[in-house]
Amino acid sequence: MKQLEIKLVRSLIGRKEDQRETVKSLGLRKLHQSVTRPDSPSLRGMLSKVAHLVEVKEVQA
Repeated sequence: MKQLEIKLVRSLIGRKEDQRETVKSLGLRKLHQSVTRPDSPSLRGMLSKVAHLVEVKEVQA
């Protein structure tokens, strides 16, 4: 199963509330923090909403 490594690379200061909530629901709290999540269509939708704030890499688990 594919895993995605997601890293927060841009600040949330001045961003819309829905973008802040999306980043929070991904499990990211601090700048340059990274999390690993299983790939799914709902996760891809969340990532497309905040693509300008995060960096995504595919990881084989």
